[in-house]
Amino acid sequence: MARDKKKTSVKDQFSALKNLPRFFQLIWETHRGMFIFNIFLRLIKSALPLAMLYVAKLIIDEVILLMDDQTASQQFLWTMVGLELGLAIFSDIINRGIALMDSLLGDLVSNRTSEDLIRHAAKLDLYQFEDADFYDKLERARRQTTGRTILMTQVLSQFQDVITIVFLAAGLIVYNPWLMLILVFAVIPAFLGETHFNQRTYSLTQSWTPERRELDYLRYIGASDVTAKEIKVFGLADFISVRFRQISDEYYEANKKLSLKRASWGSLLSSLGTLSYYGAYVFIIMQTIANLITVGTMTFLAGSFNRVRNMLQMIMNRFSKIAEGALYLKDLFDFLEIKPNIISSKTLKVPTPIKQGFTFENVGFQYFNTDQWAIRNLSFHLAAGEKMALVGENGAGKTTLVKLLGRLYEPTEGRILLDGVDLREYNLEDLRNAVGVIFQDYVRFQMRAGENIAVGDISKVKENELIVDAAEKSLANTVIDHLPDGYAQMLGKRFAGGTELSGGQWQKIALARAYMREAQLLILDEPTSALDARAEHEVFVRFSELIAGKTAVLISHRFSTVRMADRILFLENGQLLELGSHEELIAKDGKYAELFALQAKGYV
Repeated sequence: MARDKKKTSVKDQFSALKNLPRFFQLIWETHRGMFIFNIFLRLIKSALPLAMLYVAKLIIDEVILLMDDQTASQQFLWTMVGLELGLAIFSDIINRGIALMDSLLGDLVSNRTSEDLIRHAAKLDLYQFEDADFYDKLERARRQTTGRTILMTQVLSQFQDVITIVFLAAGLIVYNPWLMLILVFAVIPAFLGETHFNQRTYSLTQSWTPERRELDYLRYIGASDVTAKEIKVFGLADFISVRFRQISDEYYEANKKLSLKRASWGSLLSSLGTLSYYGAYVFIIMQTIANLITVGTMTFLAGSFNRVRNMLQMIMNRFSKIAEGALYLKDLFDFLEIKPNIISSKTLKVPTPIKQGFTFENVGFQYFNTDQWAIRNLSFHLAAGEKMALVGENGAGKTTLVKLLGRLYEPTEGRILLDGVDLREYNLEDLRNAVGVIFQDYVRFQMRAGENIAVGDISKVKENELIVDAAEKSLANTVIDHLPDGYAQMLGKRFAGGTELSGGQWQKIALARAYMREAQLLILDEPTSALDARAEHEVFVRFSELIAGKTAVLISHRFSTVRMADRILFLENGQLLELGSHEELIAKDGKYAELFALQAKGYV
């Protein structure tokens, strides 16, 4: 399986560390109080190892002294024992406090980054979501919203351990500076090994992003209420499971090969640190035997040396993990840096009411990474208050046209005017608020019935009267009135107590969304395809009555419905073929008249 073999370098890892200040700024902004208290607890914790080791030294020296002089007072000994006990209990309390702060702050940071990701994704252009490379970036960023608690703990622990080493190293240097040099040189090989394999691990994870995304997709379609019927009817279980096994096994083998190398080299390099520790330990023992230091001092030095050695190894290894985490963090920040091309830099408000309407001037549009034109040389005028139907075969460009009207897409060439002003000159949010669209692939939200309607204007989700009114206008009330919990009924089977609706029932719910928004332009993009001809006709008649005076665009394959429009625009291969009222197009005896006659035969 071919994939990008590019590997990250040591330079890449150090470069990724520049993401940490931004990450800790995010933590600071999330909850300053918790962050400061966490640092405070860690500062206290960093001084405790030296204090406990030194108290242990005093206890041992005092015990030896009392063994030589049985008449000496034991008050100092038991005071030190009590102090050590107090330090041990205090250390445990501090550890639990740190763990609590890490957990709570980590949850808040995870929630914050998830929210930032959702909000940023909503700002990006629709065409970006239709690009596979963009989806890879989105997937890598999404994975970082839940795993950054570990990185926060690692960095704070690094800060804590460095301070602890400073305290312990001071004690070692007082007795013998060479001990510190031995330690530093002993841990370098293990550090370099960890750094190398962290680079390899990140490179492997990044290069396999498309395959891991496919694995997630196969997990979803293999066990989902949405795909269950097709899986059973077409017998797809074996096909999907075999495909999943092929990809997952290949990834497992690649990861296993790397993991085995990492374990082997890691064991070899870490053994150097162990040998250095015991070499220094022998040196300390020899000094004690020679009466150059006391037994308590030997215990203090051996304990300090062992702790410093373990902490140095942890710091070196953790540094590699922090650098690795910073590389993954870069995926999140890189995604948040992606900018939409369709931006709202203007303050011009959409006229209320719209007086002239929309004008397409030689508009053309190409989808991303294709040479084909979805729409080309399209020019027409949609007058204010006019109801226009779009007709054409699948792929003719009807949905693309309505997305251009809502400025979900930007024309590749030409321009679209609203009351004589280019759409790009209007405030984007105000423009989209003026346009209400129900697409043919509307979303069946696993939410309550009332909330499913309120998504048409989510700012009015608490205004029950408006929701009920929208349901009555779309005939969705005929569905909701029979639900056990009415407008509070959970729809879909994803959550407990949910009720699944038929296609036609869902479409009435979706249509109600159009009536929630006080839009000046309403667009129905085949949202009634699951309804029979009579039901669809009834919906459109009702729709026409309820939107009197507003501009509307209707898309339907049923000519008996589109004939109700003031004018019909016939698209073929993305270009305007015919335009006029139903009667005018029938009289023209062109493509529209031909297809109308063919469809009429089906009802004879």
